[in-house]
Amino acid sequence: MRRSVPAFNIPPPVTLLIALLVAIHILRSFLGRQATFEFLYRFAFVPARLGHGEAYPGGSGAEIWTFLTYAFLHGDFVHLIVNILWMASFGSALAIRFGPARFYALFVLGCIAGALAHYLVLPGDMAPLVGASAGVSAMMAAALRFSFVPGGPLAGGRGRREAYDVPAPPLAVSLGNRRVLTFVILWFVLNLAFGVGNFGIAGEGSSIAWQAHIGGFLVGLLLFPLLDPVRADEPEFPG
Repeated sequence: MRRSVPAFNIPPPVTLLIALLVAIHILRSFLGRQATFEFLYRFAFVPARLGHGEAYPGGSGAEIWTFLTYAFLHGDFVHLIVNILWMASFGSALAIRFGPARFYALFVLGCIAGALAHYLVLPGDMAPLVGASAGVSAMMAAALRFSFVPGGPLAGGRGRREAYDVPAPPLAVSLGNRRVLTFVILWFVLNLAFGVGNFGIAGEGSSIAWQAHIGGFLVGLLLFPLLDPVRADEPEFPG
């Protein structure tokens, strides 16, 4: 008997992460202007902070924790909802395959890589970086590694639980698939051309950047095999 996955099912790991993002955003909305400013600069990622942590709220400790905590802040509800929708779409497939621990590990690694990529491009930038987009980009890239495999969620296995356990091919083979390659190219072109940026928080001009998206996406694309629990023979992957 085939096991099915409900069309609009969001796995618990994704639901919990979304609930946390929403709760933080709602709680922050009750802060006054000064408290919001201090909260933002204590937990958002600010490239210029590195090496000068004592000049910012949070001190030198914030030079470390903000590589992750920035991902739990959002500019406004539109910014938050966009990330939630993408997370529900791509993160759900990944959570079903990975389980909670691996799912959260990829999210964390994607967020850290996003902040690092942003810093490498804009090392002296004083604008705060916020948003879960880098982590969501990592989920998107990781889900891409198996979704278009024959029998996968987007290649004939829609609605079947076993579609999320199809063996994933090596990256070089995966990129030989026209749908995968087209998706990757379009994703990079759109991010490089437009980015997703300049969301204000309480008038402080915080932003999220295309650099962070690319950093997260590369983590999902390249580190997927290290976290993938499915081990099987390498499948053929026709274009």
